[in-house]
Amino acid sequence: MKAHAPRKRFGQHFLHDPGVIARIVAAIDPQPGDALVEIGPGLGALTTPLLERVDRLHVVELDRDLAGRLRAAHPPERLVVHAGDALRFDFGALPAPLRVVGNLPYNISTPLLFRLAGFAPRLRDLHFMLQREVVERMVAAPSSPEYGRLSVMLRYRFEMTRLFVVGAGAFRPPPKVESAVVRMVPRPAVALVARDPVLLGRVVTAAFTKRRKTLRNALAGLADEATLRALDIEPRLRPENLGVEDYVRIANAISRAG
Repeated sequence: MKAHAPRKRFGQHFLHDPGVIARIVAAIDPQPGDALVEIGPGLGALTTPLLERVDRLHVVELDRDLAGRLRAAHPPERLVVHAGDALRFDFGALPAPLRVVGNLPYNISTPLLFRLAGFAPRLRDLHFMLQREVVERMVAAPSSPEYGRLSVMLRYRFEMTRLFVVGAGAFRPPPKVESAVVRMVPRPAVALVARDPVLLGRVVTAAFTKRRKTLRNALAGLADEATLRALDIEPRLRPENLGVEDYVRIANAISRAG
């Protein structure tokens, strides 16, 4: 079969290091009956070892040439290939509880993570390889430089663990940055106490759009100083100083006030 030339517009960097592949598969620990979907299978570096462990695997691949290669290489009753954009794919149409894995293209990783958060109640876990910088932002703690909107919104929905770092040499062509593997497990419904998740998103976005401002200024028009003080939150703090639960309390107070 003719070699596939990586396409820059799809952000293609193909994993080839056997040791890294084995570590990722071991971290996922797929079982025969698992409902599993792989995003961006590419040349199938993860696809083949995953198929050795599960009865059936779904994959979502944007590059139609690669989708065709995967269809030709595996029987349809074992590998279900969905040719299309993961940003538009309906993960809710797949069996639940669904496990999601993938080496995510750097150029769509953040919007894809937010999209998958919307399917969290149907998901069992997610294992992704992402740009290391993105993973650091995902798992960042309050008052750290990496902590921001991505941290708050994902930490509200998921328990997240950075598993290990992957060097650029594990890919062809090698990217200009390091990668990292992260595990995400949806938090139980009882822990999701935001009265209005959309409003929570508005509050967090407003705060971190003006992250150099004080909370009093960053949240002007949403929560006044009196509201923050009533919640025992100092209005002179900056957005990165608040934890996820603080943003939930602010959003709930706004919601109750109508």
